[in-house]
Amino acid sequence: MAALLERLHAKHNASRPWQETCKVVRQAMEKRGVMNAAGHQLLLTCLETLQRALKVSSLPSMTDRLESIARQNMLGSHLSPSGTECYITSDMFYVEVQLDTSGQLVDVKVAHHGENPASCPELIQHLREKNFEEFSKHLKGLVNLYKLPGDNKLKTKMYLALQSLELDLTKMMHMFRLATNANTVETILHGSVGLLTARSGGHLVSLQCYVSPYDIFEEGTGTQLNLTDTNVPRSLGVSVSVTVEGTSSVYKLPIAPLITGSHPVDNKGTPSFSSVTNSNCVDLPACFFLKMNRPMPFSLSFIQRMGSATGIPVFENSPSLSPLYQLIVQSQLQLLEEGNSPPPPSHNMHFYSLLPDQQHCYFLNGDAPVQDGRSLQGALVSKIPFRHPAQVPALLDIIRHQAAYNTLIASCVKRTSIKEDSAGLLQFEVCPLTDSSFSVSFQHPVNESLVCVVMEVIDSRQVACKLYKGLSDALICTDDFITKVVQRCMSIPVTMRAIRRKAETIQADTPALSLIAETVEIMVKNNLPPSGSSPSSQNTPSQPHQTPPPTSSPASNTKNHPMLMNLLKD
Repeated sequence: MAALLERLHAKHNASRPWQETCKVVRQAMEKRGVMNAAGHQLLLTCLETLQRALKVSSLPSMTDRLESIARQNMLGSHLSPSGTECYITSDMFYVEVQLDTSGQLVDVKVAHHGENPASCPELIQHLREKNFEEFSKHLKGLVNLYKLPGDNKLKTKMYLALQSLELDLTKMMHMFRLATNANTVETILHGSVGLLTARSGGHLVSLQCYVSPYDIFEEGTGTQLNLTDTNVPRSLGVSVSVTVEGTSSVYKLPIAPLITGSHPVDNKGTPSFSSVTNSNCVDLPACFFLKMNRPMPFSLSFIQRMGSATGIPVFENSPSLSPLYQLIVQSQLQLLEEGNSPPPPSHNMHFYSLLPDQQHCYFLNGDAPVQDGRSLQGALVSKIPFRHPAQVPALLDIIRHQAAYNTLIASCVKRTSIKEDSAGLLQFEVCPLTDSSFSVSFQHPVNESLVCVVMEVIDSRQVACKLYKGLSDALICTDDFITKVVQRCMSIPVTMRAIRRKAETIQADTPALSLIAETVEIMVKNNLPPSGSSPSSQNTPSQPHQTPPPTSSPASNTKNHPMLMNLLKD
């Protein structure tokens, strides 16, 4: 190896005239035989790699790069006679890039079939920043938009249907805001169609419909983000894209907007829709879809609810079901990996949370039987079919409901590692009860008994909590306290920490409940009179105390001791 490296260094350091290098290259090209398809593709890939590495600083280099990007996306391209306009074309759309003589960007316009070209701010920004990768993604999105069955005439009808739907959804968001005066976050969480971001270039219309409390806080600093309609990242929280895709069945889709009037019919922003007729709808081998920004775990019952809301099954064929908690864990771990390869399936459902003054261990018992002896089942959903804009609010409410449930379960899933024998490590078990409720079991902070908090996700806005403990167990906190904490943070570890802290506060502010109970029990057993009773009822020194045999149960004996009764009530 050392000798080989020495030869390579000697060959590299040897000065060689440029003419000799050209001669060697020509000889190598003459010796090469006929190039096969694989070799041709390899050469193109190498050329594109070289081109991406070259700095774009002139008109020819800019047009060369644009033509290369067009070829990569299987699109045509040509230059205007002046060489300052580059057209990237397909049968259904074209992109016009206008440049000056030095290669600087002037404008980028997109024209769909039968439409006038319109400037696209996002594409202008990407090309001005020389962000060719994002520009290529937009072209890919435009190509995918027209991956539809049928000829160009049928594809045009499907595009008109999508355009009509987009207009109706935009109007629905404005009507909600007109009726409620909601801000950006309120629109995301409660809006009939969430927060709508219009289609731009190859990016489809986006409906952002759920954010957790942690989504709206800046990572690291913990300060709340000042979110407005213009600065909400498309990747924030749960969002869906609106598109049209070909299907094996035929559906009647609108090719004209269906909302009549510009004002809502109630204080929730509900619009009035015109009837579906042959004049405003056509039969197409296609359907509208809400496409999740990332595949999301849904319970089987929620999948069925979405199918009932639209009259169209979410899956054309029966999906392969898995334990829902396993799907939630895998999705959360993949999210924590930040786009890296997904982690292998985890059968160890133990996770650790490091909190400011506590350490928690959570066991997610997703295999616990819920119904008919089976664990809670679910599937990953990537897209949801529908055929009318009025169906979107109902679908978003179901998505939000499932997202809230998933957020709570996923709050236990961390990459943190703690030794299981660490001092003070608190153990918790999370167990599903129904498709929208679960229990969190743990040891009582004061007694050694087991207590349980049941959380029911009523919808994305409401989580009802109830604490179950033994009758003799010390008071920890109220159900209202737990409910308020959960709805504010949507985190099981933060809620469990708050319960523990509240219990410590109650202990400090209240007489020792366990000591009182123990004192009461001893006094009842010994049938002792309470302190403060009349002297005549007490034993005197001349009369030694003799304890009579108990004639009734301890509980009935307390009825004769008002002070003990008050202690027990307290």
